[in-house]
Amino acid sequence: MVAVAYTVAFEGVEARLVEVQCAVSAGLPSFSVVGLPDKAVSEARERIRAAFASLAIAMPSRRVTVNLSPADMPKEGSHFDLPIALAILAAIDVIPRDKLEQVISLGELALDGRLVAVGGALPAAMTAAATDRLLICPKASGAEAAWLESVTVHAAPALRQAVEHLTGRVPLPAAVAGEIRNGHDRGDLRDIKGQESLKRAVEIAAAGRHHMLMVGPPGAGKSMIVARLPGLLPPLTPIEALETSMIHSLAGTLGEGGISRDAPFREPHHTASMAAIVGGGRGAKPGEISLAHNGVLFMDEFPEFPRAVLETLRQPVETGEVVVARANAHIRYPCRFLLIAAANPCRCGQLADPSRCCARAPVCGEDYMRRISGPLMDRFDLRIEVPAVSVDDLALPPSSEGSAEVARRIADARALQLTRYDGHASVRVNADLSGAALEEVAGPDREGQDLIRRASDRLGLTARGYHRILRTARTIADLAQSATVRAPHVAEAISYRLAFARGV
Repeated sequence: MVAVAYTVAFEGVEARLVEVQCAVSAGLPSFSVVGLPDKAVSEARERIRAAFASLAIAMPSRRVTVNLSPADMPKEGSHFDLPIALAILAAIDVIPRDKLEQVISLGELALDGRLVAVGGALPAAMTAAATDRLLICPKASGAEAAWLESVTVHAAPALRQAVEHLTGRVPLPAAVAGEIRNGHDRGDLRDIKGQESLKRAVEIAAAGRHHMLMVGPPGAGKSMIVARLPGLLPPLTPIEALETSMIHSLAGTLGEGGISRDAPFREPHHTASMAAIVGGGRGAKPGEISLAHNGVLFMDEFPEFPRAVLETLRQPVETGEVVVARANAHIRYPCRFLLIAAANPCRCGQLADPSRCCARAPVCGEDYMRRISGPLMDRFDLRIEVPAVSVDDLALPPSSEGSAEVARRIADARALQLTRYDGHASVRVNADLSGAALEEVAGPDREGQDLIRRASDRLGLTARGYHRILRTARTIADLAQSATVRAPHVAEAISYRLAFARGV
């Protein structure tokens, strides 16, 4: 007889159902796992032996064969420990075999039988709901998985409790969803003296999710204002929170309790590798751009990132999706994020100050900015030159308008966009607009059309630049609560395309 348990294997954010088949047959004692297991799955043999010993259960002195079906799909991760153990226990009649038909399980076994938390509990819960099954997972992962109300989740602290639940001796209670985590206070815009144009640009970027590049000397306040950006963004919608939490669950960064309504904020160092930024490595894990999905990716010292890393951003920024290619699979991760990049004007950072810049100025600044290719530069809707803050600015009293007032305008603009794009699965904010919908929603009035036509003739706008101006103008109109995109909105949008542009 073959006993069958069920678990999942991860392909991107999708959790695919895996059938764990166990056969105990006559022959010399052995324990083999087949079905394209990786090293962590193959090592499950020793963890399961030790866990069984802690329960005073002996491994059968026969040939034990475990097949992970479909056999042509790679199986990676330690979460296969629990389903393999349950399949073996069902094969030796410790657990009723019919009980495992209604259960998806995942969890890593410690040598003493404890269940250790694993990533991917939330996507596994979605697969359990889709297949009308229960989910058994480690106790530390229960609060995360229980956020999905359409599935019953049982969180077991150890293998013993999972077995007692399946045999009906001591049923496990249903897991309870954790509390929504609150974001941390990152400061207020009132802390920033001067830089009013930069504050305005950050407001526009947050309202419509428009990518922004800031260039200015060290100490001008670039990093300081971006650190306050998470406090300006509205809470994630339930759908966005679920999408984001699924990615963080797979990466193992969700934490106990799990889901959060705060937009993610990621700030990788410029020494990060390509796999760390776009995804890949062992198990093709999501990278920083996917971990920033529905949130902010801040890349400070932008030209210092490796050229290959910067160029790989071009497609994800445009499509909102990244494909991690492998020999046996193409794994897709969503990555609709707000890219905020900051850079010094040159390597020494003092290009604007003749008394302090190096002897190679201004050539050094041109060479430094050429590290950002034209096609990548074209993808920034907002380009801001950030001047140094003067002593007079620092002596000014705090601004009368803080983060709360700006966040309120951004929330109102986002609410307009949610209502406008209701029913459009691929459009949530103005930055997602394209095609006929862009012309319909963001088409300016006659004066605005004349203005953008003259700008195109004089500046040589690319097609992408033209469309990005329309999207930005639509966001500026939303912040002004204007139903129509007018000439002043278009003029402001054009002004953000002019700085340090090699073609706009």
